[in-house]
Amino acid sequence: MSKKKHPNLSLYHTSRKKSIENPKTVENSEQPVENSSAKPSSATTASQLAPIMIQVSNVHKSFRLPTERASGLKQAILNWFKGVKGYTEHQVLKGISFDVHKGEFIGIVGRNGSGKSTLLKILAQIYYPETGSVTVNGTLVPFIELGVGFNPELTGRENVYLNGALLGFSRKEMDDMYQEIVQFAELEQFMDAKLKNYSSGMQVRLAFSIAIRARGDILILDEVLAVGDAEFQQKCNDYFASLKGGQTVILVTHDMYNVRKFCDRAILIEDGQIQAEGSPEVVAKAYENLWN
Repeated sequence: MSKKKHPNLSLYHTSRKKSIENPKTVENSEQPVENSSAKPSSATTASQLAPIMIQVSNVHKSFRLPTERASGLKQAILNWFKGVKGYTEHQVLKGISFDVHKGEFIGIVGRNGSGKSTLLKILAQIYYPETGSVTVNGTLVPFIELGVGFNPELTGRENVYLNGALLGFSRKEMDDMYQEIVQFAELEQFMDAKLKNYSSGMQVRLAFSIAIRARGDILILDEVLAVGDAEFQQKCNDYFASLKGGQTVILVTHDMYNVRKFCDRAILIEDGQIQAEGSPEVVAKAYENLWN
């Protein structure tokens, strides 16, 4: 099993071959997590008996928010002697723990600022947790913002291969995926035109097609379901319906309709902690009750 680690912290463990089937109980004083190696109850779903693809254990993450800037060297020295840091610590994630099993379609919901996108960026190794650990068993394809990495001066074809390279796919792998990506986006006749000549809708369709056609074990999506016109949205909805039970998907969204329609399980994050976890209907109602 190969392991990819942060240069300074051994927080990440990734493998393309081996999956964790009987993980130990995660100890978390702020948020207890049920031992997934215990004998499953009759209510345990089939997907929760599958191998674990992602294991998040007691993850904490904070950011420094500047509050005061020194106007010069003298002010900086005075602030240092006074103990004025010039920033405050903002704790975004406060001990997040959960598992994602093979074939699960999981929704992560929460209000703006609750920590959802930060969590996804930690899963995608854009950010690194300060404490805790993340174990990923398989190849992960993150699409946290559609179109990131696109170059308007390159053609649609070149941008497909560029995005594939950014995701870690080889030229041969992209050759195998290319035709499916183009056909799904319905942009065959425009692939040799420069991206700057595409409409915004065409760009979104191409980016979304790369997101869902790039073959990885785990697909991570952040608010990217409502794309394109009505016909293309229906095509996307049909595709996501076909993924249930086959592809492991993590979807961050504010749309409870999509949570109820597509997800096998959902997680509600509020103030950096998991407030509810379970069936999509229960979590969707908990989310809606935040405003009541």
